[in-house]
Amino acid sequence: MEISAAGRLEVRITTADVGKRVSVRCLSHAGVPGEKFTDTVGVLTSWDDGVLLITRKSGESVRVAESAVVAGKVVPPAPARRRGPAASYEELARVTARAWPPVESERLGEWELRAAAGFTRRANSVLPLGDPGLPLDEALTAVRRWYGARGLPAYVQTATGAEGTQELLCAELERRGWAREVTAEVWTGGLAPVADLAEGTGAVLSREVDEAWLARYRRRGVSEVALRVLAGGPSVWFATVPGADVDGETDVDAPAAIGRCVVDGRWASFAAVEVDPAQRRRGLATVVMAALARRALDEGASAAWLQVEADNAGARALYAGMGFAAHHAYHHYREPDSAGTDR
Repeated sequence: MEISAAGRLEVRITTADVGKRVSVRCLSHAGVPGEKFTDTVGVLTSWDDGVLLITRKSGESVRVAESAVVAGKVVPPAPARRRGPAASYEELARVTARAWPPVESERLGEWELRAAAGFTRRANSVLPLGDPGLPLDEALTAVRRWYGARGLPAYVQTATGAEGTQELLCAELERRGWAREVTAEVWTGGLAPVADLAEGTGAVLSREVDEAWLARYRRRGVSEVALRVLAGGPSVWFATVPGADVDGETDVDAPAAIGRCVVDGRWASFAAVEVDPAQRRRGLATVVMAALARRALDEGASAAWLQVEADNAGARALYAGMGFAAHHAYHHYREPDSAGTDR
């Protein structure tokens, strides 16, 4: 916190600092003698009617009464992570978008409107990189009209927690009643260490989705459009670890584990890594990812990314053990008064 030469706490932020990363200290319960302070660090997304709105790295919005603030200052962007490949938010946003390609898209200024008959929000949401070329309310009206014409709810995909992310847009969407659904994180890590995690070739790799792979995939009744999304991307690979019955015979109709990888330049993504519940904690997810990683290395990739939901403790522990770390959080905001789609 800012402390003057006389030892007093000072507030060194104003409404002109909206959009900047700040650190604010306030009284936990303003007006109560002896109360402790609380500190909040994040992007100052608004300062209206005596209330500061600060968006943390996770995307959580914190409201702070101006009357309770005892100190505050602008702080530099969060320091770059010390492990894993260096990457900007915009680079990762574009790479992750190519890994889940829509079947239909249209530009709205620099925004990209994406649709795939409702299969996965990642392919059925606006990617708002840059300027839509219209005032925000007009842009959102155009977005809702475009998705409405396709019988889909309108979603906007945003991100928080890294330099160049969209905390201000998140705040504006929330102010207009858009509901945030599913917060997840993009994690990055080195590819070679993943390839070294498992010996041998326990997984069978294929360029195409087959019935066995789909039998383990948690989404049932996959449509033709969904198959196009799954098979889309610059260079797509599917991994299957065959299952075995109690007598040790291979059962191709019930794979023990599956996974999907998209190789895109220096990046390789991991997704749909799923294991038979009866065969978990046997290292099968590692087998799948190691096999896919080796193939991605052969194609020239060196870095890896994946997406993990904030409440998936098991997956987070697994990926952290592989050397992955969070890069930024991303969110899907649904238009007011509409039904959702799958994730």
